[in-house]
Formats: sequence, structure tokens, C-alpha cells
Amino acid sequence: MRGKKIFAVLIAIVVVAAAAFGALAWRREIPAQQIATNFDPTLIAHGRALAALGNCIACHTVPGGKAFAGGLAVPTPFGTIYSTNITPDPETGIGTWTEAAFGRAMREGVDRKGRHLYPAFPYDHFTLVTDEDNSALYAFLMTREPVKSEPRANELVFPLQFRPFVAAWKLLFLSSGPFQPDLSRDETWNRGAYLARGLGHCGACHTPRNRLGAEDKARRFSGGEAEGWQAYAIDQSSHTPIPWDRESMAFYLRHGWHELHGVSRGPMAEVTGNLSALPDSDIDAIAAYVVDGMGAPDAERKAAADRLRREIGAGRGASSTENGTQVSAAPHEDMPGAAIYAAACATCHESGRPPPYGGLDFRLSTAVNAPNPQNIINVTLFGLPPADGEASPVMPSFAGALSDHQIADLLAYMRARFSGREPWQGVAEMARRTRSGEYKVLVRPAEGIERAPVNVGAED
Repeated sequence: MRGKKIFAVLIAIVVVAAAAFGALAWRREIPAQQIATNFDPTLIAHGRALAALGNCIACHTVPGGKAFAGGLAVPTPFGTIYSTNITPDPETGIGTWTEAAFGRAMREGVDRKGRHLYPAFPYDHFTLVTDEDNSALYAFLMTREPVKSEPRANELVFPLQFRPFVAAWKLLFLSSGPFQPDLSRDETWNRGAYLARGLGHCGACHTPRNRLGAEDKARRFSGGEAEGWQAYAIDQSSHTPIPWDRESMAFYLRHGWHELHGVSRGPMAEVTGNLSALPDSDIDAIAAYVVDGMGAPDAERKAAADRLRREIGAGRGASSTENGTQVSAAPHEDMPGAAIYAAACATCHESGRPPPYGGLDFRLSTAVNAPNPQNIINVTLFGLPPADGEASPVMPSFAGALSDHQIADLLAYMRARFSGREPWQGVAEMARRTRSGEYKVLVRPAEGIERAPVNVGAED
């Protein structure tokens, strides 16, 4: 009899818990409405800049497809998520969404029908966006070309197909905005923090995540992973041979390259490409905020950086020439990768031609100095595609020319010669998994470096 009572109590607890969870997860549907598109052109123009900052076009556009029509396959540790259509098509897009419905998606991660959105859409950052900026972004998106396109269903591990589970994730990890300025900091720093933490969602890539896919806020900007690429640490643990300063960071964000840091690639190429829509003051504010978090380099690192600058400036080592003939004062020439490097890399990277169209001196390379070789494996296998319709740095793919073991030999040589850090382990296996697609890397073709539209009028 006692056992039956205990069982009944347990059943009651389960029922109450289920009811409470259901109440927590439930969100009302916001009725569909026909939306007028006679927005103020100034508001639309502001929204265009915000959409560029948020890099919206990159995730919500299939390379070569219609802008913002969704359908891009985004690899995650939990399966593949296909981005949604955010054009104003009334049937497959957001054409019947009110501004309140749009604001709820941004702030709470809930769509018009009341369904919880997966945090691949970084509403944990977008929740910080002000009502005014949300209004401008809404105006911009609602004046894009409507495209009828229904993305594929997400391919997620069980039971994540059940969206109410996302409500529990939010209860643990979502802190609603909007952004609250730090009154101990100046206006520029706070502007940079708002842009970087909010629509810019820098931490979505540059911050490590826990096993449930949430950012570890205690380690903000200490490095993460996105779409099969390593997002480098941009805090005090940065591995850049030359420490960033505010001027170099602003230049890189504006132009997509810097002579002491190389060119942006992978997802970052789209970020820097779209940041061109922002005013210089906003670019400078982001740079000020990020570099402040890196802190000043210690005496040892500063001395090493100064020494490297002198060597680069004097033209010694990897980039030196004598009477027009390459001079190699490099050690490690007995390593198997030395000959591969001489044949495949040295022509560009030791030509003396400066970035962005000349190869970076690898002594300056963050990829060579990074603790994880994934990015340099990606670039070696897939190359660097040119940007759409404009001059840009390019690099050929070596997937057809080098085997996995040859890539491992090449990168071992580069690591030893140009960084002096401990050898990477398991590079051949990482190259195999990357080449085969077992490890999913989002690689866009040449026409796929998406840029925010230039025209901003409601008619475009």
C-alpha cells in the first residue's frame, strides 16, 4: 500500500512538472497581418547598416541564391540547421510579421507562431538591441525583394527536434536585454560594447561553448568555433605574434586585412566585408572595446613583438632577397615539409609583395601560432576564394595536389620554422576528416562571399 502511495506521489510530481514546463514553453501566436512598406528611407538606410553589422545576409543566403531567402546549411555539434527565409514573402518569409513579432524574435527567440527558435540564431546577443535599432532593421528587411522559398527541415539529434526543449535552454542561459551601459566607461567603449555584444554577436564565434551549446560568458572572447573554423582568441590569451592595438584592429575590420595580421578568411571574410557599411566611428568603437579587453602585452611579449618588427622591417629571414635571388636562412630544412613549402608556398609568401595581395610572412601568422591547426588545414585544402566582383586576396586550393600526410608534413615544418611552438598532433587525421566532410567545414565558393546590398531604398 505504501508503495502505491509513493508511486502516486511520483506521478503527481511528474504531471505538475510537465504542466509547469508546458506553461513555461508556451508562447502565444501573434496574428498575421498585411504590412505596409512605406517606411522612412532614412530608417531603411540605418537598418541596412545594422543588417550589415549583424552579417544577416551571410547566414540567411545560399551562395549564388536570392538575398535573405534562407536555406543555408549551418553545421552545429547537434546537427545541421537550415537558416530561415527573412524576406517579406507572406507565405514562406516574414511578410506577415508585425514589428512586435519581429521584436519578440530578436529579444526572446520566439517566432510569430510562438515557436522557440534554435540559438543558432543568436538571440542571446540580439536581445541587447534597442527598440529603435530593431525598428530600423525591421524596416530594412520588410523592404527587401520577397522570395518564395521554404528551407529544408533541420536535421538535429533526438530529441532536439522538439522545440519546447529550447525553452529549458533559455531558462538556463538567456538573459534578456536591452544593453545596459557601463557608467565607469566612456561613450566610445560603451558604443563598441553594444555593437560587439549585440548585433555584431562577436562572442557567438569567439567565445567557447559548454556541452549544451551555450557561451561560457566567464571566458568571453577566449576563442571558439564556428562553421568548422576556429575563431581566434581576442582576449588576453590571443596568439597573434604582434599584439593588436586599436589602430590595427580598426584597419582590419574596415579593410579585411592588416599588414601585420594577414587577411580575413572563412566566416570572418564575410564579417569584414559587411562591416564596410558602418561609419568609421562605429568601427573605431568596436576596435576600442575589443582591444581594451585584450589588455596591454606583458614585457616579454612586447619585446618579442618589437624584435619581430625589426626583423620584418630589415627584410631578414623568410622574406629576404639578395641580387634578385631568394636567400633562405631558415632552419629545419631537413624536415620532409621543407620541400613542399618551397614548391607550394614560398613563391607567394616569400615574394616580398606586401599584403593583401602578397602572401603574409608566416612569422606574423596567427594560424601558424594558434594552438589548433584547423584553420590552416582549411585554407590549405580549400584555398581562399575571391570576393564578389572586386579585387581581393586569393589562394589556390591544394586539396588535389597534397595528400593528408603531405599536409601534415608541410604544417609541421611551418610550425617549427615560423613559430617555435610545440608541434601540433594528429594533423594528418584532421586533414582526412576535413577533406572527407566527416568534420563539416562551411566553405563558400567564389561567388559566395555575401555582401549587404548597396542600395537601400524601399524599391530595391
